[in-house]
Amino acid sequence: MTPSPTDWVPSGAWLAPGYAEWAPPEALRGAVACLWVSITPEAADQAGQADRADETDQPAPTSPAARSGLVLPDACSDLIWEQGIGAYVAGPDTGPARPMIKAGTVIVGVRFRPSAGGQVLKTPLSEIANQRVPLADLLPPAARRLPSALDPEEAADRVLAITGALVVDGTPDPAMARAAVLLRDPAARAEAVAAEVGLSERQFRRRSQAASGYGPKTLQRVLRFHRFVRLLDAAAGYAPSEPPAPGRAAPQASPAPYAPAPGRATWPAPPDLAALAARVGYADQAHLTRECSALSGLTPARLVQVRRAGQQG
Repeated sequence: MTPSPTDWVPSGAWLAPGYAEWAPPEALRGAVACLWVSITPEAADQAGQADRADETDQPAPTSPAARSGLVLPDACSDLIWEQGIGAYVAGPDTGPARPMIKAGTVIVGVRFRPSAGGQVLKTPLSEIANQRVPLADLLPPAARRLPSALDPEEAADRVLAITGALVVDGTPDPAMARAAVLLRDPAARAEAVAAEVGLSERQFRRRSQAASGYGPKTLQRVLRFHRFVRLLDAAAGYAPSEPPAPGRAAPQASPAPYAPAPGRATWPAPPDLAALAARVGYADQAHLTRECSALSGLTPARLVQVRRAGQQG
C-alpha cells in the first residue's frame, strides 16, 4: 500500500475511510464549520483492498481508475482545492451531487457555516446554488495562490490562510447567523424567526438567499435532513450524533488510519428509521421517505446501505 501523504491531518479527524474533518482555529469558528480532506486511493491501494475483501468476505472497492462520490445537501458552502484542478467554490446544494474523482486525488477544503458563506465569499450564494464555480471567477487574487500542482499540505495551509483573510474582510450578518440556529428546530415557523431576528418576511427571505443560498423554508428542510444523515452515521458508530461541524464530502476509500468503534468488528443492526424520523422532526416515516428521495435521490433504506458502503471503504 502506498504510504498515506496525510501526516498533517490530525489523527483523530478521520470519520470514514478517506474522509477527515477537524475544527478550525478558534478565531474562525463563527464562520467556519470545519476543515476537511478527502482522498481517493491509488489503483494499487484499491487492488490491495480488494484482496483483503476476498479474505474477509467484505465488499470490494470498485472502479480503480475513478470513483463516484455522493455529496448530500448540508446547507453549507465550501472553498475547495482539488489536486490537478485547482480551487473552486461549492455552492449550497438542494439535491445530490455525484462527482467522479480520479484515483489518487487529494481534495482539501474549508466548510462555511450555514448563513456565513455569502458574506465571507462576497457572493450571494443563491447565484451559485447547486454549482461548483472556479475560484478565479469569484476571487481571482485568491485563486492565483492555489494552483493545481501544489503539494496537498501546502494547499491546506494556503486555503486556511485565505479563509482567515476573507473572514476578517467579510461583513457578518448576525441576524442570519441567529436565524440559521433557530431554523434547526423543525417546528420553527419562518415568520416567527423573521420577527425574532428583527426582519420583515420579505427581508428575511432576501437575506437568507444571499447568505445561505436558500429561502428560509428550504434552509430548514436541508438542516433537518442533514441532521438525519449524521444520526444515521452515528447509529453505525462512525460519527458523533451531534457534531459541532456538519459534514459534506462523501467518504472515499483511502489508506488513511480508520477503524470501527472500539469493540465493534461488524456493523450493528439497521437503524430504526421511524424512530430517527421522529427524532429529527419528520411527521412520519413517509415524510422522511419523500424528503430523503428529494434531497439524496435515494430511499432512506438505500441511503443507509450507501453510507455504510462508503464508511467501510
